[in-house]
Amino acid sequence: MKTTDVTSSLGEQQWRLKRRQNQLLTVPEGWKEPGFTKDDNPRGLLEESSFATLFPKYREAYLKECWPLVEKALGETHIKGTLDLIEGSVTVSTTKKTFDPYAIVRARDLIKLLARSVPFEQAVRILQDDVACDIIKVGTVVRNRERFVKRRQRLIGPKGSTLKALELLTNCYVMVQGNTVSALGPFSGLKEVRKVVMDTMKNIHPIYNIKALMIKQELSRDAELKNQSWERFLPRFRQKNVSKRREPQKKSKKKEYTPFPPQPPESKVDRELASGEFFLQETEKKRMKLQEVKAKQAEQVSKRQEERKKAFIPPKEKVFVQKSLPKEEKLDIEALKVKVKKAKTKKLGAPPIPAPPTPLDKKKKKKKRGEL
Repeated sequence: MKTTDVTSSLGEQQWRLKRRQNQLLTVPEGWKEPGFTKDDNPRGLLEESSFATLFPKYREAYLKECWPLVEKALGETHIKGTLDLIEGSVTVSTTKKTFDPYAIVRARDLIKLLARSVPFEQAVRILQDDVACDIIKVGTVVRNRERFVKRRQRLIGPKGSTLKALELLTNCYVMVQGNTVSALGPFSGLKEVRKVVMDTMKNIHPIYNIKALMIKQELSRDAELKNQSWERFLPRFRQKNVSKRREPQKKSKKKEYTPFPPQPPESKVDRELASGEFFLQETEKKRMKLQEVKAKQAEQVSKRQEERKKAFIPPKEKVFVQKSLPKEEKLDIEALKVKVKKAKTKKLGAPPIPAPPTPLDKKKKKKKRGEL
């Protein structure tokens, strides 16, 4: 009992410690970080910073069309953007009027999202304080190209249903394009999106993670269970590795590795020394060999004789079992007479035999005679 009490108390202490750490790390509800204004940094930045990114040729027409809107959005934070259609690159840089040092990092993420086929309406949200982005590279996770395409399609789902469910549960915008998955939304949602994407590429179906996210969402709404451990509610899925490769019928077992070389085979001299023949004279050796030859010959002769005798051994005959005849029963003569009479009546043209008179019929006849 003492050991169980000690372990339970230690488990409670660890759980309380984790809960305390989570409380310190989590942002309280309703709290919003105040915006960064020009009063916080009136002198501006000391040096100019710039970032550039390349974009594919199929994005050239879209970027050319929406570039005035991008310049307008970047102009609010005093960031300069240049679109080079010849080189196929986009560059963002700070100016003398830029006061927010983190604005250039957000501008860099904006051009990265635009290059990864994210529409401008969604990509411009990255300039907000409570929105972040994550570009997950999935091209190098799977080596086989066909397998990679299948798993990427599994992430999207039929008619984009799996991706839509993931967006609703994480409050993030997810875009699958080429060898990357772009996600845009709150920090907590981006963490879940990355986990689901990487698990899908490692051959874990996204429906399992979506089911777990749905349970977590329901539990977070409950005030009592909000600060408790959710491990008992979450499903536990076992991974099954079913290999389609045919296994050989005879499996060769590998010998254990030893650093020593194999033992050399025994020579004729070694065998003679072990048996003691080495120290015998030549005449004795010859005599022993003759005895061995004679013994072998005797064995062969006995085997041949046994094989010859087999032809003269008669086969085993089957035992004839005589069936027991039924015992003679006494004939019932009266019963035979009745059968013969019935047979006569059945014959065609034979007169019907009257039935034998019963004692009741005799009494009735006597009464009729008395009345007469």
